[in-house]
Amino acid sequence: MRIIKEYAIELGGKKLLAEFTDLTDQANGSVIIRYGNTAVLVTAVMGAEKEGQSWFPLSVEFEEKFYAAGAILGSRFRRREGMPSEEAILSARVVDRTIRPLFDQRLRRDVQVVVTVLSLGNEDPDVLGVIGASLALGTSNIPWGGPVSAVRIGRTNGNPEFIVNPDYSERVAEEEKLDLLACGKDGNINMIEVGAKEAKNEDIIEGLKIARDIHNQIQEWQKQIIAEMGREKINIEFKEPSEELKSLFTEKIEPKMLEAVFGELGAYALKDEWMKIVSENLPEEKQDADDYFENKIDELVHREAIENDRRQDGRGMDEIRELYAEAGGLSPVIHGTGIFYRGGTHVLSALTLGGPEDAQLIDTIEYQDTKKRYMHHYNFPPFSVGETGRVGGFNRRMIGHGALAEKALVPVLPSKEEFPYTIRIVSETMASNGSSSQASVCGSTLALMDAGVPIKAPVAGIAMGLMSREDNVGKTEWEKDSYKILIDIQGPEDHFGDMDFKVAGTRDGVTAIQMDVKVDGVPVEVLAEALEKAYEARTKILDVMKAAIAEPREDINPNAPKILSIKIKEDQIGLVIGSGGKTINDIKEKSGCSEITIEEDGSVFITGVGGTAEKARDMIEAITHEYKAGEKFPNAKVTRIMDFGAFVQIADNTEGLVHISEIAPFRINNVRDVLSEGEQVPVIIKEIDEKDRINLSIKDIDPDFAKRKGVDPMSTGKANDSKKQHKQSDK
Repeated sequence: MRIIKEYAIELGGKKLLAEFTDLTDQANGSVIIRYGNTAVLVTAVMGAEKEGQSWFPLSVEFEEKFYAAGAILGSRFRRREGMPSEEAILSARVVDRTIRPLFDQRLRRDVQVVVTVLSLGNEDPDVLGVIGASLALGTSNIPWGGPVSAVRIGRTNGNPEFIVNPDYSERVAEEEKLDLLACGKDGNINMIEVGAKEAKNEDIIEGLKIARDIHNQIQEWQKQIIAEMGREKINIEFKEPSEELKSLFTEKIEPKMLEAVFGELGAYALKDEWMKIVSENLPEEKQDADDYFENKIDELVHREAIENDRRQDGRGMDEIRELYAEAGGLSPVIHGTGIFYRGGTHVLSALTLGGPEDAQLIDTIEYQDTKKRYMHHYNFPPFSVGETGRVGGFNRRMIGHGALAEKALVPVLPSKEEFPYTIRIVSETMASNGSSSQASVCGSTLALMDAGVPIKAPVAGIAMGLMSREDNVGKTEWEKDSYKILIDIQGPEDHFGDMDFKVAGTRDGVTAIQMDVKVDGVPVEVLAEALEKAYEARTKILDVMKAAIAEPREDINPNAPKILSIKIKEDQIGLVIGSGGKTINDIKEKSGCSEITIEEDGSVFITGVGGTAEKARDMIEAITHEYKAGEKFPNAKVTRIMDFGAFVQIADNTEGLVHISEIAPFRINNVRDVLSEGEQVPVIIKEIDEKDRINLSIKDIDPDFAKRKGVDPMSTGKANDSKKQHKQSDK
């Protein structure tokens, strides 16, 4: 590999290095980005124009190579990369959502950006993927409106200082208070991902301001590189609609637009009329007519929102659609359910509880042999938007929405020690008209409380929108009358609006944010205003949810398995497992429990129903019990009788010896004169000798035991003859 040129900048105490080589010289643009021991290769390629294409075909792939982690991963039977992991898909979405708004959406050529992780150190590759994509596109001949920058800002519990690009060791889930990934251009923000433990709005804004300052540094560095390494951009001329088409629209459609878009008819009924007119008059301009109509509707909804505070459904800018919340009641079989409506968006969240062994095993280049005890899956069937289509499976959008809802709820879940269950929630989008991901957060909170999961606080989510004037593009300060923030955006406002700003959290703070835009960026000050409005909306939603269910139910659903947890010493783990798993399998078989999980620290989790977990727990406690002198056992079982005493079982797998001298406070000549095999006797531990043998005593707990058995202390310990004769007659 021949390095043609390299550039470096200091970032967060480490060197960020961009290498331009001839390694991938067939791509339109490429770069290797290094940060610490992590390195990614990013390539950008543009294909030929696609005939009949009606949208901009951009694709972003994030390739995780096993060699990057210095490990041979995969299953025993497949030692090569397969489908991308969820982490890779989410990283690809981060890159896509950052670079997409900076393309001219009229472009009808395939553009593919591929991020390949070459080496994985302690630094997260997603930030490098964004910067690499920006440089690969910026130095290529592909027309694009970058560069754009990215940085991760972190903060841990008890530490007021923000960390720039915290590495994996600094991003420990138990300690991390705020994890903010922000991308931006020319002083504005155009993509945000936040995971937080009830962070305050002011902390998030402070983090965004720090990110903005770092963006500016990276921006200048990139501009220098592009000036030196950049190729001349391909000049693509976009076809303008003909004057005949414009005149036809002005005559036939424009007079009806206001009433249709803001009335019962709706924009798309008018669009059908328009396309029919075009088919009859200018059939060769169908695609131009489609684009022209969309642009005109976009102009109209922006103008009406900004100038007249007008929304398509007649709501005020700060008005939430009608809310409905319901916890439980769908089926007694399901462990927990939540139903949440926000206007035309309806979501059902169903929760299932399982044992620790039901946790998902994560084996990727970033996380190896890691168990995930909370899984959130999101489904979006075609009937939810009144369409037909493929049912089943999942796509990147579903993975992204599920991950966002999961991120929003993780901070309020109880610890494994408090609640050792594996939790899976499936959010089914039954009807969709905007922000089904945030409705999933609300429905899932209801399901958690219905299932009796002791969450720390309820979480609700809301999606904020934005309408901004065109002349705000490129400005870092917007006039107050040049934009409008919309609370609770519905489908058309998401489609035509400039921002989708999803905020989830409790009454005390934010747990998750996801933002993407259709403009080149939004000022931090506008985002601060949106955050405040999101808090007001969130509290109103939480009030409705509280009316449905105020607290988690006291007990879990009776159909859910019961999990008991105990702690044993680490050196007792082998004792419980036994040779080849014989002991633990025997416990499962005798108790009837479904699952016993033993972790390296000695934590034992037992799963079962109908008292089986309790029985297994008692057996394990008996095996691992450390006996001490003075412990009493009122119903110990005599198992063997010897000349010198009797062996007595005090637990399933534990015996001790009652020496003949410990049976009675007087001399006994024959053990069988007092004891018989199988009978139950009271014993007390007299001592545990140096070889851990348990020595028991009957006389110390019950001095009259032998007397009650008919043994006469005056006749040298023999049972009296009359009693013996009585026994003989019974026989």
